[in-house]
Amino acid sequence: MNDTATCFVEKPRVRPADARFSSGPCRKHPGWSIESLCTDHLGYSHRAAKPKAHLKSAIDRSASLLGLPDDWKLGIVPASDTGAFEMAMWSLLGSRKVDAFVWESFSSDWAKDLATLDLPDLIVHDADYGKLPNLGNASPDNDIVFVYNGTTSGVRVPNLDWIASDRAALVLCDATSAAYAMPIDYDKVDVLTWSWQKVLGGEAAHGMLALSPRAVQRLESQTAPRALPKIFTLTKNQALIGGIFSGATINTPSMLAVADLHSALDWSERIGGLDALHARSTANFDAMDSWVAQSDWVDWLAEASDTRSSTSMCLKISAKAFQQLELDDQQAAVKQMVGWLADEGAAFDIANYRNAPPGFRIWGGATVESEDITALTAWLDWAYKRFETTVLNKEVQHG
Repeated sequence: MNDTATCFVEKPRVRPADARFSSGPCRKHPGWSIESLCTDHLGYSHRAAKPKAHLKSAIDRSASLLGLPDDWKLGIVPASDTGAFEMAMWSLLGSRKVDAFVWESFSSDWAKDLATLDLPDLIVHDADYGKLPNLGNASPDNDIVFVYNGTTSGVRVPNLDWIASDRAALVLCDATSAAYAMPIDYDKVDVLTWSWQKVLGGEAAHGMLALSPRAVQRLESQTAPRALPKIFTLTKNQALIGGIFSGATINTPSMLAVADLHSALDWSERIGGLDALHARSTANFDAMDSWVAQSDWVDWLAEASDTRSSTSMCLKISAKAFQQLELDDQQAAVKQMVGWLADEGAAFDIANYRNAPPGFRIWGGATVESEDITALTAWLDWAYKRFETTVLNKEVQHG
């Protein structure tokens, strides 16, 4: 576009030192380099003694960093968080009614999959983007399925007080963009899943599955009421397959990805562990929130302040003139602004998720520096001002 007016929109002087704000795969941790990875286990069978020990160490270190209870089981499984959560749903659900809480794309996907699993009853509690459903509708007698943090909406649960401690059923939680960034009360959940590619900035393709003793008890006492593919099978002869949780993964893992995870764990431990990871993500949110509070054109997509995510920070363009555009024109405008920011090397991969309302989605996990968030906000102002000057005013004048 030949927009001569652009020269009158002054560019910020400071760019983010690292412009990668993708919500997955996410930015690598500060100081990361491929040369620093331990490659001693490449080219060996993952079942050999040393590679298997390296896998087991990754499991143990992950559990320790998260502070998982000692009696929980943690394993590496295929197909990222999606594989881990599907494995849990297929293997554990079917003996009770299920309450599914839906407020963005991935929670919606889980509800659609649940509808195919021949459950006694599926009760879907849903809400539009930017809101939470009524969590008080959760029944202690029903299994519960929910995402801790809505990655595509930027809406998270503020706490787990709505889950009964003396529940009879199980709680399955997809925590992929919450684990390592937000405190999780393990007494209120029975299954947690996540992937390395999120808060730790690890490589994709592998998921992690954590099971409470109550979840293990159900696995070993109740056979899943459906045929399970090998990739979802967690028990043999009504006993948990222990190898999954000690480094003998179901299918062949990438030992290079495992080495990368160890690098992220090393960094996490150096900076102070889980508390430091939480603090870094909170600092990123605070930097963004401070800017949003004084902005006259942008706002949080999450309506309630205590539900705003510190990792998948989703913003909507609230300016009245922008809101008067047709939806397709709004999406095109966001695409244009995102393109300008990428061309300037100020931000990559910050458009809203494809099914979400038009706006921006900016990753604020622990591997991101808050100084980069602050620098980015000035560029967001620049991009919108450029759009307003060169496009929006003309649209309004000719509308």
